[in-house]
Amino acid sequence: VDFNRDIRPILSNHCYQCHGPDANKRKAGLRLDEEQGSRSELKSGVHAVVPGDLKESELVYRITADDADERMPPEDFNKQLSKTQVELLKQWVKQGGKYQKHWSFITPQSAELPKVKQTDWPRNPIDHFVLTRLEKEGLKPSPEADKATLLRRVSFDLTGLPPSLSELDGFLADKSPDAYQKMVDGLLASPRYG
Repeated sequence: VDFNRDIRPILSNHCYQCHGPDANKRKAGLRLDEEQGSRSELKSGVHAVVPGDLKESELVYRITADDADERMPPEDFNKQLSKTQVELLKQWVKQGGKYQKHWSFITPQSAELPKVKQTDWPRNPIDHFVLTRLEKEGLKPSPEADKATLLRRVSFDLTGLPPSLSELDGFLADKSPDAYQKMVDGLLASPRYG
């Protein structure tokens, strides 16, 4: 069970209204939108989530209670938990009731570059991923296009227009290894871009 994918949406839709970040609306002193709040001892002496312990977790007791006065969410709440949601919450508690940061607050990590057979082809990290997929499908990379074709493609992609003759002549005459990068930078700086 993944917290962000499976559990956070359930808690957000069914619990945060009464047990969320708004201290003025919070009931029973329980805060379920953060891990520390779910582990804190409540006024009644119980804990909402006891990692790995279904019997000691008040959350599990409340979502499975037969008595309507004890069951959460309350009957008058518009959204009741489905059997699947109850099972997901139980499984989450059983697995340790771990919270995760929302994906947008997690610092991206560089992925390890996949190993490729044709080691001379990749020029940058993205090429490793592309070549891995091509090799998996039994395909080979297309041969590199000539400079005029590259310029035509990038010009249409970035400006929607073909390159001018002066742009073409200048690009073909530029023998430096970063000629393509300079042309792309020039097109991006152009008022025609965008």
